[in-house]
Amino acid sequence: MKGNIKEIYGNWDKGYALDKHMLRSTYLGDNEFGRPQFDNERTEVGEAVYQLKYKSQWDQAELLAQAVTEHIVPHLGPIGLVIPMPASRQRAKQPVHAVATTLANKLGVLSFENILLKNYTGQSLKDLHTREEKDKALAGTISLNDQIGGDGKYNALVLDDLFDSGASMEAACAVLRTYAKINKIFVAALTWK
Repeated sequence: MKGNIKEIYGNWDKGYALDKHMLRSTYLGDNEFGRPQFDNERTEVGEAVYQLKYKSQWDQAELLAQAVTEHIVPHLGPIGLVIPMPASRQRAKQPVHAVATTLANKLGVLSFENILLKNYTGQSLKDLHTREEKDKALAGTISLNDQIGGDGKYNALVLDDLFDSGASMEAACAVLRTYAKINKIFVAALTWK
């Protein structure tokens, strides 16, 4: 899978996104139920994320993890564990967790799905327009769950599916910075908006 990586900046040590999510979206009108319809053209990575998240094509997790391994990991330092971002929507099986687990297996490290916990407020960040609104909506919603045994400090790779303003990623990294078992924090996003 091709990637067109872009460095992303925030309160982490280093981070990258694999590729832009959407190349083009054309409004086609509303369907018979009054819902807007679009003709969307996504990048290869964006299409894989879409198929994984909305069509339950779980084989895409392998392709996306391989792309992160090939295109992003070489730009980071040593990685001791992988942490998926907490999901914004509850699902029986979380797409980002599937990619994180596959990625961790490729790197020979563990993936910790529940170090970062998110309180669901019912408010979707994609409905908010400014960074300030997003920061306010995220305040206090992400907490830490101590799951790492021993006394070591580990470099963590935090994985998310979409990077937009960086508000969610920064909120998660701020919480991780308080965790004595985390050393450096690297981030990887599958796509950017």
